[in-house]
Amino acid sequence: MKRLKLYPLAALCLALLACACSPADKDNEPDDQTTDDGGQTVENLTDPRLTVSGLPSSTILAGSAFNLTVSTKSDASMKITSTVAESLISWKSYGKNTYRVTLGTPESDTPVTLTFSQEATSQYAAAAKEVSFTIIIQKEATPPDPPEADPNLSGLRTVYQETMEDILNPERGLYTGAGDIRNTSGVVTLSKVQAARKSGKSIMYVGFYLTNFMDGDISQDYLDMIQASMDAFREGGVKCILRFAYQNSENATPWDAPVDVVLRHVEQLKPILQKNADVIFVMQAGFVGVWGEWYYTTYFNMSPSRTADYAPRKQLTDALLDALPENREVQLRTPQFKMRMYELGITDTLTATVAHDGSPMSRLGGHNDCFGASSNDSGTFDNEKNDREFWKAETRYTIMGGETCKESNYCLCDATLKDLVDYHWTYLNSGFNTSVINRWKTSGCFDEIVRRLGYRLVLLDSYRTENPAAGERFDLALRIANRGYAAPMNPRNATLVFVDGNGQKTEFDLGSDPRTWQPGMHVIQTSFTLPAAKGTLYLNLNDPMLPDRPEYSIALANKDLFDSTTGYNKILELN
Repeated sequence: MKRLKLYPLAALCLALLACACSPADKDNEPDDQTTDDGGQTVENLTDPRLTVSGLPSSTILAGSAFNLTVSTKSDASMKITSTVAESLISWKSYGKNTYRVTLGTPESDTPVTLTFSQEATSQYAAAAKEVSFTIIIQKEATPPDPPEADPNLSGLRTVYQETMEDILNPERGLYTGAGDIRNTSGVVTLSKVQAARKSGKSIMYVGFYLTNFMDGDISQDYLDMIQASMDAFREGGVKCILRFAYQNSENATPWDAPVDVVLRHVEQLKPILQKNADVIFVMQAGFVGVWGEWYYTTYFNMSPSRTADYAPRKQLTDALLDALPENREVQLRTPQFKMRMYELGITDTLTATVAHDGSPMSRLGGHNDCFGASSNDSGTFDNEKNDREFWKAETRYTIMGGETCKESNYCLCDATLKDLVDYHWTYLNSGFNTSVINRWKTSGCFDEIVRRLGYRLVLLDSYRTENPAAGERFDLALRIANRGYAAPMNPRNATLVFVDGNGQKTEFDLGSDPRTWQPGMHVIQTSFTLPAAKGTLYLNLNDPMLPDRPEYSIALANKDLFDSTTGYNKILELN
């Protein structure tokens, strides 16, 4: 620590200033001094550190429990009072100044104020802090009323019933971890994948740690283990969020491998990535730094500032894009990496014209692993460089996902729901951070988050030829609402399947790419020659890389339309 050196004249001035500021008589004593029982004058100040923290939200679900923590400098006793009856709220002390608050169930939404009163002491005056919130009743989510008929569409109208259930659909939603794997014994097993799918997960994160190969090639045994893990994902009906890294601790150095070794590893992995693209939902750039999160790094420039400083990271990113097929994306940890590596600005964001065209820029998405943690999400954003607006625009056409990492005022329900919409979130970690996830559950927004992650396609109504005849033109219009946060992101078929009374199938291309079905309303019109006057018409949104696996087909968020054995959505019955 540097010490300030005072020269004689400066010292004299400070001494005179101190005298001038000193109280000259008793009348200048501060008003917050009082006399105790022994006649001694003492300070009687309000406790400057009396705070109450931990309130999950301004609205909290009935039946919830949460912790409130009191911070204080005083050792006085604390009294808590409430504006509602004991049947609706209770609290119990756990350790020093921590209280477990449990809510009852009122008949209707009920405002509550808790007052924390601290008695006076010889040093501090009496003080109080209030905490206010509303106990809300869990209301079952109900679908919107059926829409009015579209006056611009003609034909016989059929209205469909929406469901509010979470739909187990491919390439979206909450994910669970398959593990961080260092050794061949850590292979992802079929039973683990099946358990994940049974719990409602269609995607799993897997991290392969190449710690044992930082000086040379990946062993064949380890490569075989990666392939076996991919086989388990495929057999179990799940896709993976894929990442490679070298270290999972800041204390383990070096934090990554030399650039030439990393590029050699990508070259070794390319055949596996190409062969298993069908079960790779998305690949995170990884490789660089602890956990592959592109921060702590030994060989890739720890604090890049100039464009040239990003060259090693760009070299890796380009290698990853080459190693994957053109229909798969790579996610970067922050928007600044894409902006700086490729010298892009806010005017260079993707548009509908170039989205999904297979170009490198169309294949670079993002993952935020400290979602809602602070004003800049713990370094994810540089709030002075338009990178938030950059990601808001880019994520309309690229995959966005990640996890939370700590509680803050930025992960309250209102802020969270807005961010999920603005950044078009497709997936979130179901296991981290549990405090944040519990806050969302307590505050009543968790179910909505789960339902809306990624796409959520609802068939509102259809309009068709009124008197269909075999061999004649059949006109069909579908109104589909995407109530999710994002469009489907990877390539997907969209076909109509007509099955006649004899079980004969005829397929027709719908003529619309589901990746263009952004949140909002879509009208899709088509015509085809009807094979038979009687039969059943289905909408099939299957995976072009796994066309015969119904687990990888999209189910509409409607009641009684999806057939899990075929992957078809029943649209019409022609009698």
